Amino acid sequence: MSPIEPAVPPTRSTARPRRVVTDRRGGRSSSPYHHFNLGDHVGDDPADVAANRERLARELRVEVSSLVWMRQVHGTEVHVVTGPQTGPPPEADALVTATPGLVLCVLVADCVPVLLADPVAGVVAAVHAGREGLRQGVVTAALDAMVGLGARAGDVQALLGPAVCGLDYEVPRAMQVEVARVAPDAAVRSRTGTPALDLRAGVTQVLRGAGVGQVVQDPRCTVEDRVLFSHRRDGVTGRQAGVAWLDPN
Repeated sequence: MSPIEPAVPPTRSTARPRRVVTDRRGGRSSSPYHHFNLGDHVGDDPADVAANRERLARELRVEVSSLVWMRQVHGTEVHVVTGPQTGPPPEADALVTATPGLVLCVLVADCVPVLLADPVAGVVAAVHAGREGLRQGVVTAALDAMVGLGARAGDVQALLGPAVCGLDYEVPRAMQVEVARVAPDAAVRSRTGTPALDLRAGVTQVLRGAGVGQVVQDPRCTVEDRVLFSHRRDGVTGRQAGVAWLDPN
């Protein structure tokens, strides 16, 4: 895979990219969503979810209207955001913006929250990379959209948030083979020696193949760390968020 480059030289942005990953602590939701659940599609009390999202905005020192969400479907659709969200969230698995002050949010509970930033051009992205998204190419699609806004792959910095680790993500052999066709590094063995997937290793391989030079991984496993939500561990549960934005201050 060749590095992705923009058609025009980038201009330096004065806005500072910022990225944050939440966890379960400090919110209002009750069991089994306790406490800081940000997912509005998992059966939690809508008032509690709204209160948690308001708290997120306060902690980030932005208006709640600046938070941008998406309806994630394990696909490759990328939505380029140019203003505050009005109406229902778009059906997408990646959000990209070059507009300072808009906070892009990706919800996860085992999948990889991929937070991308080009600090030179001033472009950020929040990507939902599960097994299907990795296999279908959502990470590359998000990079393409960033380049379309002036980013350069070599300037992009990637933060991969907490996700299920390879030791705990046992899958059928056929499923492992499908993902390995796109990202061979994702094919690993579980703690019991069965076929498994390391999604962050796969995402890292795709990013580096596209020319991204800096990839940092949060090493925490959502299944093992009970400060984090995990659908694979708990079934009915909440969602943490990875967020990325351009801070104009």
